[in-house]
Amino acid sequence: MNTHVSPDQTLVDPVALRQDLADAFRICHQLGWSESVGNHFSAAVSDDGARFLLNPRWQHFATIRPEDLLLLDSNDETVLDGPNAPDASAWCVHGTLHRRKPEAKVLLHCHSPYATALACLKDPTVVPIDNNTARFYGRTAYDLDFGGIADAEEEGERLAESLGDKSVLVMGNHGVTIVGDSVADAFEDLYFFEKAAQTLILARSTGQPLAVLSDAVAQNTADGWIAYRGMAQRHFEYLRSQLPRL
Repeated sequence: MNTHVSPDQTLVDPVALRQDLADAFRICHQLGWSESVGNHFSAAVSDDGARFLLNPRWQHFATIRPEDLLLLDSNDETVLDGPNAPDASAWCVHGTLHRRKPEAKVLLHCHSPYATALACLKDPTVVPIDNNTARFYGRTAYDLDFGGIADAEEEGERLAESLGDKSVLVMGNHGVTIVGDSVADAFEDLYFFEKAAQTLILARSTGQPLAVLSDAVAQNTADGWIAYRGMAQRHFEYLRSQLPRL
């Protein structure tokens, strides 16, 4: 088990959380959303968000096991100096977000194709035009100040400010980051956000005007999704059941 925390700290590191996060990486790869050995998922193991699990530096999503996950402390300024240091961009984004946003229990960041295409539009607004796009009505934040590889401290701070109280962050010219209360909940939003982005990209590609839902209908649709939150765990369990054995 990889750790990078002080020995005097009391850790909450449930086995189930490690398993869920490890499976999320592998599911992401199965869906075709992994990118070489980059991108990162993390999950807080302390109430203040300071301590969190993160994938090791440059390990392919398809190979990640529960015991491979790093256990880090976002307040530890020496993390990048150690022999088992995480990817610098992962530390910049996830370390900062977990420290600044203790309510962000799970953070999933990837460059899934349609979400990334959407993020590359001059106006990447998630316009409510169907059930899936309306799911994210009022829940999406945008950061359009892309400055290259996100490995500077100020980049992480800006992303935290941009996220605010939302659960989805569209990172302009980059990709998407999802916030969730559990791995299953966050992954379900990642799944549906990719579907929503696909719908928007395909609809815009026709060149025809979009049939945009009214604010009232969009909000009603977003609220309607709340009763279906149980879908997340059932869907995640199914996707997990399809994973090949390691």
